[in-house]
Amino acid sequence: MPLEKTDAIVLRTIDFSETSLVVTLFTRDFGKIGALAKGARRPKNPFDSALDLLTLCRIVFLRKSSDALDLVTEAKLQRRFRPAGKSLFGLYAGYYVAELLRELTDEYDPHDELFDLAAETLADLAAGETVPRRVVRFELGTLRLLGHAPSLDCCVGCSTPVEPAGRVAFGSVDGGVLCTNCRRGKKQIIAVTAGAIKTLAQLADPNNRHWQRIEIDPRILGEIRGVMNHYLTNLLGKKPRMHQYLGMLGN
Repeated sequence: MPLEKTDAIVLRTIDFSETSLVVTLFTRDFGKIGALAKGARRPKNPFDSALDLLTLCRIVFLRKSSDALDLVTEAKLQRRFRPAGKSLFGLYAGYYVAELLRELTDEYDPHDELFDLAAETLADLAAGETVPRRVVRFELGTLRLLGHAPSLDCCVGCSTPVEPAGRVAFGSVDGGVLCTNCRRGKKQIIAVTAGAIKTLAQLADPNNRHWQRIEIDPRILGEIRGVMNHYLTNLLGKKPRMHQYLGMLGN
């Protein structure tokens, strides 16, 4: 059982006993792991707040060879997540980042680019980045890196290019836009304006260096949230808990 070292984002903490915690961590080198942190609930403990929710820390852990939890032996705080101005919306967005990482990733399936995206997103939210735009950018980036990116320019049924004009059919189950022929008989179709599709495409483009300058009209934002909420709900097979708060993000 070797000792491993890596950077980690704390996704969830659960009281295990009077003195210990069970933590879910998303690590750069090992992906998502579940671990026991003995003594973490003591007033004076060796972790010194490094295992607080959404912190970025450097951990040392003992990787178990069985189904037992790994064991965190050391954790050094690198950065706390504190939304700018104690923003409640920024806090909800941070919780949502953690929820998506928990639900969309598998244990011991590393994605270093996703780790960097999550750490960057939390840092941007803490710095006061516009919450709705940052959340959508994270959602689309996460889906792309995990192989679940929705098609926004070609029909998912026949691969025909779909011109973003008027209203465009988006299939939540199918995974993207649909042409007129392929949308027939499909269920869970959302009619989305061309402006919403274009904005989604801009935010989804990993090479778009100017995405932070995109101004999203509140009506377009409402459409985008509807698309993303339905798509992720179908992908996960359940509604993410934080979706009930995302409607506030455009306020």
